[in-house]
Amino acid sequence: MSVSILVGIQWGDEGKGKIIDVLTRDADMVIRFQGGNNAGHTVEIGPEKFILHLIPSGILHKGTDCVIGNGVVVDPLALKKEMEDLRVRGIDLSKLQLSSRSHLIMPWHKLLDKFKETKADPSKKIGTTMRGIGPAYTSKMARTGIRAVEILDKARFETHFREELADYNTTYVPLGAEKLDADKAFAEVWEGCEYVRPYIQDSVVTVHNAVREGKKILLEGAQGMFLDIDHGTYPYVTSSNTTSGGACPGTGISPRAVTDVWGVIKAYTTRVGEGPFPTELKNAEGDNLRTKGGEFGATTGRPRRCGWLDIVASRHSCMVNGVDYLAVTKLDVLDGLDTVKICTAYRIDGVLTENFPADTEALNRVEPVYESLPGWKQPTSAARSWDELPENAKKYLNRAAELLQAKIGIISVGPKRDQTFNR
Repeated sequence: MSVSILVGIQWGDEGKGKIIDVLTRDADMVIRFQGGNNAGHTVEIGPEKFILHLIPSGILHKGTDCVIGNGVVVDPLALKKEMEDLRVRGIDLSKLQLSSRSHLIMPWHKLLDKFKETKADPSKKIGTTMRGIGPAYTSKMARTGIRAVEILDKARFETHFREELADYNTTYVPLGAEKLDADKAFAEVWEGCEYVRPYIQDSVVTVHNAVREGKKILLEGAQGMFLDIDHGTYPYVTSSNTTSGGACPGTGISPRAVTDVWGVIKAYTTRVGEGPFPTELKNAEGDNLRTKGGEFGATTGRPRRCGWLDIVASRHSCMVNGVDYLAVTKLDVLDGLDTVKICTAYRIDGVLTENFPADTEALNRVEPVYESLPGWKQPTSAARSWDELPENAKKYLNRAAELLQAKIGIISVGPKRDQTFNR
């Protein structure tokens, strides 16, 4: 038996989709355990590029069971579109499952997300994707959410739908939120629900059967550690547990079954949306990383903020997630630089620290302490093994691993499937 968890250990966009695709070569089942269609995993296979938002990346491997777990919040219309797009491109969806316990994103969740973000004080905006993720999780915790299992009984689903829609109209429309027409909204949503209904299963049962049968299982996270609702840079976070600890409640798998944790880390650091970012480069160096790395959101298209590798944050993340192996992505983006930098400590109000503070306000006052290393002046994109990397690239990776107190297991030097190799 092998149950592996894969998580991002920065602020998301680390390249998890590609690494999941690599690890899925040996997996029998891939399970997405949290988040919603606010995340986008990009996988390039030959000339084709796939951007997946809800469906596990394992869907691109024939014969791999793919589960949208109970910890995911699912927009039925978004899932329908994603499935249709994959079908048109010849992808087999017969191995896909949608957990009957997953909560659904309804029209009022998206409108409420938009309403709160657009009405917020500019200094207090979170940078949400406005896809209804937060409000859907709020409904879940308030015990008013609608679960996928309800789709199996149309009359029951419609009753609950209309009750919650009426509550939204009564509570938020007087405050300026957009009003929903119940008949029109239900007709639109039911089209998506009816499409995905055949894929609904009690995934807790199917997943446990796979564990008992000794199958190789990969638990796929979305976003990154510092967007975790508990351990991220609160309140500039998502609404779920993005860490390895969220994988078990998000799938129903016992922690005893987990055998290893993979942490995906970009060779530099990026962040989308609002919130503190200690190593952000608001200059030509940052612009260069953004342009060369194609740092624009797969889901929103928003430009990502870019900066040097932050060891203080990433080491904290490795600790919280219990990372066994690192997968380093986008090393090639640093090609050609005279000097590359690593943030090894923070100075906050004149005090030096190597620990990541819980106080978001303190993070806004960080002065990063950098260690400079010589860059490498030749491309890494053609490397297919550790030995083929430039010496200075090896030194950079070795120093990062030493400071992170973690082992490097995979290195990626480009977006293609074959631009990835083991350490």
